[in-house]
Amino acid sequence: MFLKHNQSSDLLEILNVAELFDPFKAEVAGRFHCGEEMQDPAQYAKSELVFPSGESLPRCWVDSHYNK
Repeated sequence: MFLKHNQSSDLLEILNVAELFDPFKAEVAGRFHCGEEMQDPAQYAKSELVFPSGESLPRCWVDSHYNK
């Protein structure tokens, strides 16, 4: 799955989608897809990520106190 990083506007490949869906995890593992070489994986804050369309992540993915 690819998301957009707010600060750089570059696409970020999410390496573990289960981390993204878990509201108790504030960061996810991912790597940028920009430039000619594959980037090294790193941790990124969910608060810095949006969908490529610019839409924010669902609240149930980021708020552990969210009631369904």
